[in-house]
Amino acid sequence: MTDAAINAGAAPREQGPRPQLSAAEARLKKRYRSEMWFKAQGIAAIVVAMIFLVVLVGRIVAQGYTTFETHSISVPVYLNPDRIDRSALDGVNYDYIVAEAVMKKLNIQDDDLGTTSGKVMDLVSRDLGFQLLDKIKADPSVIGKTIEVTGPVKADADLYYKGEIKRSTPEEDRKLDNQQLTWLDQLEKDGTVKGGFNFGFFTKSDSTEPEQAGVLGAVVGSALMLVITALIAVPVGVLAAVYLEEFAPKNRWTDVIEVNINNLAAVPSIVYGLLGLALFINWLHVPRSSPLVGGLVLALMALPTVIIATRSALKAVPPSIREAALGVGASRAQTVFHHVLPLAMPGVMTGAILSLAHALGETAPLLMIGMVSFVPGVPEGFTGASTVLPVQVFIWENASERAFHERTAAAILVLLIFMIVMNAAAVILRRRFERRW
Repeated sequence: MTDAAINAGAAPREQGPRPQLSAAEARLKKRYRSEMWFKAQGIAAIVVAMIFLVVLVGRIVAQGYTTFETHSISVPVYLNPDRIDRSALDGVNYDYIVAEAVMKKLNIQDDDLGTTSGKVMDLVSRDLGFQLLDKIKADPSVIGKTIEVTGPVKADADLYYKGEIKRSTPEEDRKLDNQQLTWLDQLEKDGTVKGGFNFGFFTKSDSTEPEQAGVLGAVVGSALMLVITALIAVPVGVLAAVYLEEFAPKNRWTDVIEVNINNLAAVPSIVYGLLGLALFINWLHVPRSSPLVGGLVLALMALPTVIIATRSALKAVPPSIREAALGVGASRAQTVFHHVLPLAMPGVMTGAILSLAHALGETAPLLMIGMVSFVPGVPEGFTGASTVLPVQVFIWENASERAFHERTAAAILVLLIFMIVMNAAAVILRRRFERRW
């Protein structure tokens, strides 16, 4: 009876902890479900972001890849001495001379009103006429001879070869009529027109004719502007951050400076353009639309970002590094420049390059200092007129010619590649400094 009583009394005590264990398990399962739900939300956010990125890049590539293909025409041109005035070579209508050569290839004759030759000139770029002029100026003895010139077809003709202009479109809704399309088919069939890679897009600057427009001037202008920005923003920003983080006393004035630096990083970029217009152009008379003034404006815009990134990198250095250096007798400056700053250099370089890459994509401040002007050549220096890639994209997108729109997307691809190269450089420099230290 005693054993039965003991067993009867022990049974409730064995079952007592089980409800508590079940509640703990329920709470644990709830936490697991919350964690899985949070992970699912994070993965979904990444997937959505990647979808938007793929759609964006895919749209740009789909619109701009045709720019890297072009069609050129090669024709033998007879330089008739009766049509060329040796005393006024610039006044000769070389476009008509090229059109005559093309009409000869097509076995057609011009009419009394010149309508046929006008239609042919609408198919051939003026670049061929300029080539004739350059050849005659270089060697006047070619007058009276037949020389072969090669150049791009007009933008609309190029779009037809790329399938952007279709014969099925009503004639009144396209710039080229059926007769011109027939001529283009004939020229391609007999080998007078051939397709190939558009090297001119990378070797030429802006032009009023889409088939002759390129990004060389904008790329050189962007590079020169970034040189000025880097030479000013990086050393000044790094030294300012080092002073504020390592040497400046912690008082009301440094607090005011830190707050203003953080506020300047959030100021709209167009405000820096207005500041550059008033300070550098109107007061200091720096040449308008030059890489120098553009670099100065972007340096002001990049300074807060460089300072903030450098201070974050300095804060990430363990305090034990400073204490150990000071403990063995190093001065404050030796501690900072021999130990702390080298260890923070990967973060400093990453922040500096990313701020420069951000400055490269800015357009609004550059519009305020006149870099929206048409610049047909490569900038001659830091004070010469130039344009940059973001502004070139802006100009081409607002152009009325349809062929400029595909060049807009191609210029965006070049700008993206430019920025990817800069970001890759930041990663490489960071890893090199990390391995070194």
